[in-house]
Amino acid sequence: MARHPPIHGLMAEFESATELVRAAQAAREAGYRRLDAYSPFPVEGLAEALGFTHTGLPRTVFIGGLIGCIGGFLLQYYGSAIDYPLISGRKPADIRSWPAFIPITFETTVLVAALTAVLGMLALNGLPMPYHPVFHVPRFVRATQDSFFLCIDARDPLYDPVRTYDLLKSLGPREISEVPR
Repeated sequence: MARHPPIHGLMAEFESATELVRAAQAAREAGYRRLDAYSPFPVEGLAEALGFTHTGLPRTVFIGGLIGCIGGFLLQYYGSAIDYPLISGRKPADIRSWPAFIPITFETTVLVAALTAVLGMLALNGLPMPYHPVFHVPRFVRATQDSFFLCIDARDPLYDPVRTYDLLKSLGPREISEVPR
C-alpha cells in the first residue's frame, strides 16, 4: 500500500531567484529527490538544480512519429495494393508504388508525433491538476508576484519533519510553512 503522510511537505520562501537555486542545490546535495520550486518567472539553472535535466519525451515523440510513419504507409499500401488494387497500364499497384505514398506518410508522421508530444508533455507535467496542496499556504499567493518557493515533498524517502525543517532553516529562508494535504 502507498504511504500517504498527513502533510504534503515543507515549503520555504526565499527573497531572490539566486537564493532559490542555491537552496534547491543544497537540498539535492543533502539527498532529497522529491522537490519542486515555484517562481514568478523562469529561473536559469533551477531545472538542473532540481534534477529535471532529462525526460523521456524526445524518445516518446520519436516512437510516436515512427508509429505514424509506418501506420500511414501501411494504410495506403493496404488500400491500394491489397484491399482495392487499381490496375493502371496493365500493372496492379504494389510495393513499387511507394513514391506516391510519401506525402501522406509524412503527414501522418508529423500528426502522430505532434499528438504524442502534446499528450506526453501533459502527462509528464502531471496535468491537468485542478487541485494542489501548496495553495493552502497563505503566502503562496506571492509566487506569481515576487517570492520564490522550494517545497520538499513528505513522500521523499529522506523526509523527516525535524531534519528537513533544520535543513530549510539553514538555507536562510524568509519563512518556512507546513503544507497540509
